[in-house]
Amino acid sequence: MKIPRALTIAGLDSGGGAGITADIKTFHALGVYGMVALTAVTAQNTLGVKAVQEIDPAVVEAQIDAVVEDIGVDAAKNRNAQ
Repeated sequence: MKIPRALTIAGLDSGGGAGITADIKTFHALGVYGMVALTAVTAQNTLGVKAVQEIDPAVVEAQIDAVVEDIGVDAAKNRNAQ
């Protein structure tokens, strides 16, 4: 049986309640192999966001290309879509 592969394109919530951390937890609970393309790193907790460092878009694109060309992606989730 093939394990589904999902890519999340999102930021890192240092508090673990959102972003890629939450997505990977959800993927795991659903039996999905999770991969990430990191868009930002945050310093945050349940009280708020203290700092954000965005990742260069070219690096985000390279992360996506790397997993697509080697592992493959069955589904993707983009938290940054507007």
